[in-house]
Amino acid sequence: MCGIVGYVGRSVDGAVSGHSALDVVLEGLRRLEYRGYDSAGIAVVSDGVIESRKKSGKLSNLIAELEEHPLPETLTGIGHTRWATHGGPTDRNAHPHLADEGRLALIHNGIIENFAELKLELIDKGVKFLSETDTEVAAALVADIFRNQLGGDVSDGGLTKAMELACQRLEGAFTLLAVHADQPDVVVAARRNSPLVVGLGDGENFLGSDVSGFIDYTRRAVELGQDQIVTITADTVVITDFFGNPAEGKEYHVDWDPASAKKGGFSSFMEKEIHDQPDAVAQTLLGRSDLEGKLTLNELRIDPELLKQVNKIVVLACGTAAYAGMVAKYAIENWCRIPTEVELAHEFRYRDPILDENTLVVSISQSGETMDTLMAVRYAREQGAKTISICNTNGSTIPRESDAVLYTHAGPEIAVASTKAFLAQITAAYLLGLYLAQLRGNIFSGQIKDVLADLAKIPEKIQTILDNAGPLRELARSMADEKSVLFLGRHVGYPVALEGALKLKEIAYIHAEGFAAGELKHGPIALIDEGQPVFVVVPSPRGRDSLHAKVVSNIQEIRARGARTLVIAEEGDEAVKAYAEHVFYVPETPSLLMPLLTTVPLQIFAAELAAAKGYDVDQPRNLAKSVTVE
Repeated sequence: MCGIVGYVGRSVDGAVSGHSALDVVLEGLRRLEYRGYDSAGIAVVSDGVIESRKKSGKLSNLIAELEEHPLPETLTGIGHTRWATHGGPTDRNAHPHLADEGRLALIHNGIIENFAELKLELIDKGVKFLSETDTEVAAALVADIFRNQLGGDVSDGGLTKAMELACQRLEGAFTLLAVHADQPDVVVAARRNSPLVVGLGDGENFLGSDVSGFIDYTRRAVELGQDQIVTITADTVVITDFFGNPAEGKEYHVDWDPASAKKGGFSSFMEKEIHDQPDAVAQTLLGRSDLEGKLTLNELRIDPELLKQVNKIVVLACGTAAYAGMVAKYAIENWCRIPTEVELAHEFRYRDPILDENTLVVSISQSGETMDTLMAVRYAREQGAKTISICNTNGSTIPRESDAVLYTHAGPEIAVASTKAFLAQITAAYLLGLYLAQLRGNIFSGQIKDVLADLAKIPEKIQTILDNAGPLRELARSMADEKSVLFLGRHVGYPVALEGALKLKEIAYIHAEGFAAGELKHGPIALIDEGQPVFVVVPSPRGRDSLHAKVVSNIQEIRARGARTLVIAEEGDEAVKAYAEHVFYVPETPSLLMPLLTTVPLQIFAAELAAAKGYDVDQPRNLAKSVTVE
C-alpha cells in the first residue's frame, strides 16, 4: 500500500559524504509511487533538530513545497507516501508525525487496531494530537516511552529500546520508521504483518517498503522476519525481536536493475508491462524442466511424498490473482484429478473451512504482502494444511511463511493494475498443476512434455497479438464515451471475462461486468439493450465443440437484441464472423492455455480506452498496488 524509505549516510570531516538523505529519500518515494498514495512527506535530522515537510496529493506537491521551503542536506532521513485509512488525505494527516516536542518523527504503514485506547491513555498524560491518524498515536507512544520511561537516555540505544517497548503494546499490522534529534545518525524500524526490507550499502544503509525504494544505490538486501526491529546507522545493521533478543535477517541479491522500473519509451508503465508479457511468461518457464521434459521445480521446498497424499487443493487469492486461481482450477482438476476450490482470501477463514494435513493450500499474490491472503495462509497452516505460494516478489512475507514457493520471475510490476504478473501467475499455476500430475502419475510424461512445448510457444504468440493490436486500439479510442461494457466467457474464458471487466473498472472507471456465458439466460440478458457493447471470449472450435457452439449461440442471442458484439476468437474460427461486429483473432493454442492469449486484447483495450479518457492508467484513483491491510 503506502511507500516507506529510510536512509543513513556517513559524514567526512563533518560534511555529507556520498549521498544526501533528502535526495535518496525523494528518489525512493518516486520509485514507490506505483504502490498508490494520496499524500507524501519527509523528515530529516539536521544539527540536533527534526525538520519535516508534508503535503496531500501527488509527490509533485511535496517537491513544490520543498522548492519553496527547502530542507538542509543531511545524513539521516525518512520519507513516506500515504494511502488514507484513519483520517482523510490532508496535509495534517500526512506523515511524518512529530512527537516529543518535535524531536521525534515517525512514519507508518498499516493499521494499529488498538490506537483508540492508547490515544485515551496518552491524552490523560497531557499529550495533544493534531491529526486523526493512528500513526500519530504510535509516534506519541514511542516518544512517551523514550522520554518518560527511559528518561531520554540514548547511551544504550534509547530509540531502539523505546521502539521495542512500544511494539509490545501495539496491535494490528504495521511498519514503523522513526528518527530522533538526540540520535541523529540512526533510523529505527519495526515490522509486524507489513513489508519492510533493508538495503546494504558501503558507508550507508537503507530501508524501504520494497527494494524499489533503494534500487538506485544497492542491490544487496536483507529480508526481515515477523515482529522484528532493525536499527541502521551508516555502518551497522542490528536486528532484534520486539523484546530485544538478537535476531537475524536473510540477505539476498536483487536480480533486476533500476532500468526495469522505468517506462522504456512507452506512454505508461502499464503499456510497458503489457509489452513485457512475452518475456514474463518466458522467464517464468525458464529452467523449470530438464532435457527430457521432466519438470524440476527446485524452489518447492516440500517433500514430494507429502504432495502425493494431497486429496484437496484450495487456491487463495484476491482480485486479479483470484482470476488466475480460477484458471488454475480448470488446469489442476483436468491434469491431476484433485478437487480444487478457489477462495477469496478475505472470506476464507471466516466461514470455518474444512482443512487437514492432506489439503494443499495454494496462495497467489504478486507482492507477497497482500494482508488478506497472508492471514488466510496463516490460518491454513494452523489447521495443518500444506501451503505453497505463487509470488512475484523475492523475500516477501507470504512466501517466507509458506511451506514452499514458486516464484513467477515476471520482474517488477509498477502499474497498479496487474497485467504481466497475471499471465505469469497463470503460467506458474500450470507448472504447479503439471508437477503434481507428474508426481502422482496422473498423465504420461510424454503428455507433460507436449504441454510444456505448447507453453514454450506462448511468448511468441503473445507478441503476435501485440504486433497486430492496431484495430483494437482504434476501437478502444472510439468507445471512450461508453458508460457500460459487458464481458462473457465460458470454461477458462469465464475468468478471462471477469479479468477484462475488472481492468476496465480499475483504470477507465466504466461500469463493467463479467459473466459466465451460460448464465446469460438466467438474468444478465436483461441488461442487453440497443448498442450495448459486449465482449465475448469464444472457446476454440478444435477443443470443446459443444462449448464453442453454445457460445456462438450466445452471440446470436445478444446480437438479436441489439448488442454490439466484440468477439475474441481463435484464428481460423469463421463461424463467429456472421454474428460479430468486430472480431479479434488470437493464435491457435490448446484450450486450457488460451487465457494466456485471450487476456491480452482485453488488457490493451482497457489501457487504450482509459488513456483516451485522459486518465492516469498507472495510478488509478482509490487503488493501491499492494493491499497490506485487511
